[in-house]
Amino acid sequence: MKKIQLGTSDLMVSNIGLGCMSMNRLTAKEATAVVQNALDLGVNFFDHADIYGKGKSEEVFSEAVDLRSSIRDKMIIQSKVGIRTGYYDFSKKHIIQSVNESLSRLKTDYLDILLLHRPDALAEPEEVAEAFNELEKSGKVRHFGVSNHNPMQIDLLKKTIEQDLIVNQLQLSVMHTGIIDAGINVNTKHENAINRDGSVLDYSRLKDMTIQAWSPVKAEGGVFIDNDAYPEINAKLKEIGEKYELDNSGTAVAWILRHPARIQTIVGTMTPERLKQYAQASEVVLSREEWYDIYRTAGNPIP
Repeated sequence: MKKIQLGTSDLMVSNIGLGCMSMNRLTAKEATAVVQNALDLGVNFFDHADIYGKGKSEEVFSEAVDLRSSIRDKMIIQSKVGIRTGYYDFSKKHIIQSVNESLSRLKTDYLDILLLHRPDALAEPEEVAEAFNELEKSGKVRHFGVSNHNPMQIDLLKKTIEQDLIVNQLQLSVMHTGIIDAGINVNTKHENAINRDGSVLDYSRLKDMTIQAWSPVKAEGGVFIDNDAYPEINAKLKEIGEKYELDNSGTAVAWILRHPARIQTIVGTMTPERLKQYAQASEVVLSREEWYDIYRTAGNPIP
């Protein structure tokens, strides 16, 4: 499993991480098999959020793995805060309370990374900074980042936050290429030229922030892999994947990993065999022609 540096930190993480959003559906025994399989494949990164399963996903994860044992040192654990029922909340009180509750559910003393989950329109950067300082000083959080933020929102936070923001988790897949499209269609009147994300891809590369791709096998209508509603892209993924002995899901992940931004892909499968297919993509490097061939087949014209 290929490892990459996470942002400006000293963390070396697998370029494929396991997203634990649906772990709440598993028994502790089933979750143990999922986590052990991930570790056996070289996956050392586990992505959580306080809202996943309303906290149950973190609980099941801790039931599956005794994080008080030496296995904790082999894992990089990330969680996210800020989404509440019907609104977002970056208040100091909520950030600290949510972290404490996540640590309790996970039965661990610290998070390796904490992300702010979705932008809070009422965020006070000074208040966020106070929360981050307190969490860092107490040893409860070692690194910080954001999710679904654009460059100006990040810069606003960085006005007062002392810590580096090392991660931005963003939706990206073969069928959801918004953060790439505008850059390819500069100076055209094509729909894909509309810059909806503030050039967040280029910004992240300039600022040494690692992009984490979420929903890497989903389109707007759901999972597109081996879905009869998406025949063209599946045929193309199969054609190119056969060269690398990858199935369609593995090829879709290899397409993300081919980007020079050194993107980390977060896959949410709870099926050990499917994770093995993803893992096979870790060190595959598609050619430039193959990457663009997949991009065009997904419905993105080249100007």
